[in-house]
Amino acid sequence: MKILVTGGAGFIGSHLCEELVKNINNSVYSLDNYSTGKKENHINRVIYVQGDTKNIEDLIDCNPDVIYHLGEYSRVEQSFNDIEKVWSSNKDGIFAVLQFCRKFGSKLVYAGSSTKFGDGGLGRSQSPYAWTKASNTELVENYGNWFGIKYAITYFYNVYGGREISTGKYATLIALFKEKYKNGEPLTVVSPGTQLRNFTHIDDIISGLIMVGKKGDGDNYGIGCSQSFSILEIANIFDTEIKMLPEREGNRMSSEVVCSKTKKLGWSETKSVELYIKNIINN
Repeated sequence: MKILVTGGAGFIGSHLCEELVKNINNSVYSLDNYSTGKKENHINRVIYVQGDTKNIEDLIDCNPDVIYHLGEYSRVEQSFNDIEKVWSSNKDGIFAVLQFCRKFGSKLVYAGSSTKFGDGGLGRSQSPYAWTKASNTELVENYGNWFGIKYAITYFYNVYGGREISTGKYATLIALFKEKYKNGEPLTVVSPGTQLRNFTHIDDIISGLIMVGKKGDGDNYGIGCSQSFSILEIANIFDTEIKMLPEREGNRMSSEVVCSKTKKLGWSETKSVELYIKNIINN
């Protein structure tokens, strides 16, 4: 099977590529512009192509059976200042990928955003990132209806684990806390700190993604831990100094976890963020 992973040199994409190439019958390709992806994340046997998803037809010379489209802009607060980059990546990119799927008959597994379900559905419009991702899920669904494209839409919940970005404006929370803890710095928590998140280990994300790629059809394949924690609760597990920061625009307070369809495929979570953090402290 030929499989294309957009964003294949990134945090989630590299783990997906690593798992997919374990099947010797798979030919795995990555398309990444390396805005956040790294060449250090390259996996043996994966064919890497550098470029933007909006240029997918010019860059990819195979006809993939499945495309995992992970290669989009994926930060909430930063998206207010990166609006041009958000549009190019998330709107121009999804259109080109859908046209490519339409032309070659590829199944599309699209990584939506759980911000769509935040704050009772209001989260979809709280930032440029959230709106582009939410409206993209509608476009994917419509393309499926209009042109007979096979698709499945997934939603991730606060992914953590190896190869996370730990520094800079694109750092993820658990990796940022881990880095500050090891450097003896206070953990910075955006006020009010009661924001609820469902932290999900990368291994659970990848097992869910592959299952949806094989069996999924349609929307609402959430892949997330059932237990939620506030940001302050996560910081307190580290048992170190905490520094509160001012509130930020677009910072949702809660999110509905929609994993029932994924669990019906046979997926279940296996990892605990509490144990992950305690291992950091003890090592």
